[in-house]
Amino acid sequence: MVQHSPRFRVKGWISDEDFKAILEVARYLGRADGYALFEIDLDKARRKGLEPSDVLARLSSIPGIPRSDLEVLERILREELGGSVRVEYRPGGWIVVSSRVRLKEVLSDLPFQLIYDREIKAFKAKAYLYRDVVEHLRSKGLTIEDKIGLIDGGRLPRELEFKGQLRPYQEEALDKWLSSGGRGVIALPTGSGKTVIAIAAMAKLSLQSLIVVYTKEHIFQWVEAIRRFSDAGALVGAYYSEEKAIRPITVTTYQTAYRKLDVFAGRFPLVIFDEAHHLPADKFRAIAMGLPAPYRMGLSATVEREDGKHEEIFPIIGGVVYHTTPGRLTQEGYLAPFQIRRIPVELPPQLKREYQALRRRYQLLAGRRRFEEVLEAARKGDPSAIEALRVHSQMRALIQDNPAKVEAIVSIVKRELARGSKIIVFTQYRRQAEELARILGANIIHGEMDASRRKRELEEFKARESGVLVVTTVGDEGLDIPDANVGILASGTGSRRQFLQRLGRLLRPAPGKKAVLYEVVTAGTPEELQSRRRRGALY
Repeated sequence: MVQHSPRFRVKGWISDEDFKAILEVARYLGRADGYALFEIDLDKARRKGLEPSDVLARLSSIPGIPRSDLEVLERILREELGGSVRVEYRPGGWIVVSSRVRLKEVLSDLPFQLIYDREIKAFKAKAYLYRDVVEHLRSKGLTIEDKIGLIDGGRLPRELEFKGQLRPYQEEALDKWLSSGGRGVIALPTGSGKTVIAIAAMAKLSLQSLIVVYTKEHIFQWVEAIRRFSDAGALVGAYYSEEKAIRPITVTTYQTAYRKLDVFAGRFPLVIFDEAHHLPADKFRAIAMGLPAPYRMGLSATVEREDGKHEEIFPIIGGVVYHTTPGRLTQEGYLAPFQIRRIPVELPPQLKREYQALRRRYQLLAGRRRFEEVLEAARKGDPSAIEALRVHSQMRALIQDNPAKVEAIVSIVKRELARGSKIIVFTQYRRQAEELARILGANIIHGEMDASRRKRELEEFKARESGVLVVTTVGDEGLDIPDANVGILASGTGSRRQFLQRLGRLLRPAPGKKAVLYEVVTAGTPEELQSRRRRGALY
């Protein structure tokens, strides 16, 4: 409700048409000294779909209203009502919208709902909605006191120059993102240059930027790439456990961004989420929801997650604006040509009997429930479902740890080393990785190693012209070995994303290079179905 109930006068006779138009925005109070007296009623006006700016426009066209009355109305409606909507950031990832205007009606047609906080007597929302809220308020003719200032501010101290050369598909991806309002996910295969697209976007907008990555190693890779493909120089900095340098372009990890959300919020108009498929995790989603950055880019080899939670990404950073496959980029010559070879191996007789007994036990416990239904029932405490998951885990470990796989992998490695190949063996389990590394005399990287040893093992392997590196899931992301040409999947999941990430480690193009990915699977088990399913992501 308007605090001052502003009034105005109309001198002389009022036509029926004008009187009706006035009564849609004001109440008639009577006559005095030759004037008809009216009092503004914004609630009535808004029920007719009219905002303060519409009220002013209407009254300005009515003859007989003294200029002095119109000036007073304009001052009250524009300055006191239209100019008092304040938007500010609050700790914990919130924006607060406060005003002397009655905002309930103004905000009623937003596609999302703001929360009214009685304690602070204002509306609030998670910070990722900042741009949508401000744009909506402006569309209503309201002047905004934007205390966050990232929509119209936050520019870099100087224009950033991009020093790279985008390939046609990279240009197409950037154009799609820009035409989507500077929001959305770019899904491209590993090795196709997602980082370069992001740097080109940073140069195009020349806005202060926060890049959120998965590991500390990724920080170093990004800082190096930004300096290589732009003239950022001293504008770029890293913020993590050992270094805390906030610069106009800052690279940090998901874990650090979660802990230091209020440090980063309000500084960066552009935020880039590397490996954006991690965002559905509770802590990481909180980062995307708690930053008010109006421009957002997600990068991923494939956004799709096996748990279906990839759809949670889209409301907070935008939908998939561009996607292409390894098959297309290989055909166009941007990635190395590759082959996928499935190598089936049998379970030894004793293990096969154990597997069949476990499968019967699982079927008895699960009944007719699909695995997802068993999982949901287990979360709710169903004892039979909990036991079914335990048996399912035993089945999976038995299949993936099949000793016949080791024999097959040793045979493949011997053959490929004789050809001078550089081989990465991917496994899901540390114990399996250690066994393979010992038998093959290979370098090894797993998640429980300290950073210095991981770096040493990786550098040793990189320095070799031919050799073997065994990695667990820690190597699924950020492993950069351009001359690796052979991969062997010892164990894994049915995840298309993991499959594309592992294949992508082999696809950096080089003259005459042909990549091969061997899938060693246990015959007659779900591994064969998983192999067929994940290949669907290739084309």
